[in-house]
Amino acid sequence: MMQHIKSQTFAWIAGTAAVLVTCAMFVVTGHAQTKEPIKIGFVMSQTGPLAANGKSSLLSMKIWEDDVNAKGGLLGRPVKLIYYDDQSSPAQVPSIYAKLLDIDKVDLIVSGYASTQIAAAMPTAIGRKKLFVSLFGTGVNETFNYQRYFSMIPNGPTPKPAFTRGFFKVAEVQKPKPQTIALASADAEFGHNACEGARENAKASGFKVVYDKSYPPTTVDFTSIVRAIQSTNPDLLVVCSYPLDTVGMVKAMHEVGFKPKMWGGAMVGLQATVFKLQLGPMLNGVVNFETWLPVKSMEFPGALELLKKYQDRAKAEGVDPLGYYMPVWAYAYLQVLGDTIAATKSLNDDVLADYLHKTTFKTVVGDVKFNAQGEWAEERTLAAQFQNIKGNTIDDFRDLKTEVIVYPPQYKTGEVIYPYEKAK
Repeated sequence: MMQHIKSQTFAWIAGTAAVLVTCAMFVVTGHAQTKEPIKIGFVMSQTGPLAANGKSSLLSMKIWEDDVNAKGGLLGRPVKLIYYDDQSSPAQVPSIYAKLLDIDKVDLIVSGYASTQIAAAMPTAIGRKKLFVSLFGTGVNETFNYQRYFSMIPNGPTPKPAFTRGFFKVAEVQKPKPQTIALASADAEFGHNACEGARENAKASGFKVVYDKSYPPTTVDFTSIVRAIQSTNPDLLVVCSYPLDTVGMVKAMHEVGFKPKMWGGAMVGLQATVFKLQLGPMLNGVVNFETWLPVKSMEFPGALELLKKYQDRAKAEGVDPLGYYMPVWAYAYLQVLGDTIAATKSLNDDVLADYLHKTTFKTVVGDVKFNAQGEWAEERTLAAQFQNIKGNTIDDFRDLKTEVIVYPPQYKTGEVIYPYEKAK
């Protein structure tokens, strides 16, 4: 009888202890879950002409948020992204950042996608003395010279010429060497900056500029522009454009039947699957900038794993199904921010900026080191040529035999087809 009572007593004590341990764990876990999140605020185009790249960027940023929180967050706190659609309009940007800082009380801010949106946010970031990591801005900080600015784009210390440097390096070694070039650019932040760089490259390569004009961002019919360029009979044509005018320019080139020896350069949009599918074989022969492609030479740690996560979610999210362009970069710019927070154990903007200036980061786009201006210390912008595209299906672009890296040499996956007419 006594043995039975002892057994019951021990069972009761053990059960009570288990309940107490469970309750303690619940209290600790519950306490962790109720910690105030680290809030990161930004704009991101979900509508308007920048939406294709903005949407794919946002999905990748959500994947980063999930990855970080699955590992316990940062500084023992969960991370929360707070964002608003800027409708691809720079005019919307300043008021949104004011709301993020004054009403949403975000801890940190990062940029939206594209030079125009970044430039519009800079006065707010500077006025509030906030760290500002940007996503694909071209030479934005040359105007502001802000020491808390960092640019996630592989353009290196001379960002304006970087977009077209590969184009010129490929063109200048062709035989016979081309002599003349035309430049056409959108009358907007990126167009101005990229075309300024193209002028520098043209001079360095010894090409004579026979046409150099910008067009309004509202332009929808590019036929007259192409005819005007054609009348100057240039060997080369560099276009510095945003997505919708890129599409318009490609279509106009085909409508007019203009065939310079090589053309392309700094055309934003041709990296996104939606525009590739729309243009299909019309892209054959175009030599344009690229930043990353899932080829053997660019399989940086974590890049392909991220791409798989992205593609698994892309259809349901209604975004670029391949994700060869913005996703790795949108993940990487939060990656360097998150690694900086973890290393410094701080959310202080100055502390974070100091660490960003002196550190080399391991990211899904490879090693990243910033210079004093906040640009990449080393340039790694690519030039690629569309080749042998047969149709307008996703399989035409899933296989990277149709988009060949032709510069720089360490990342080359094929040779350029020259002149342009041979690639048609």
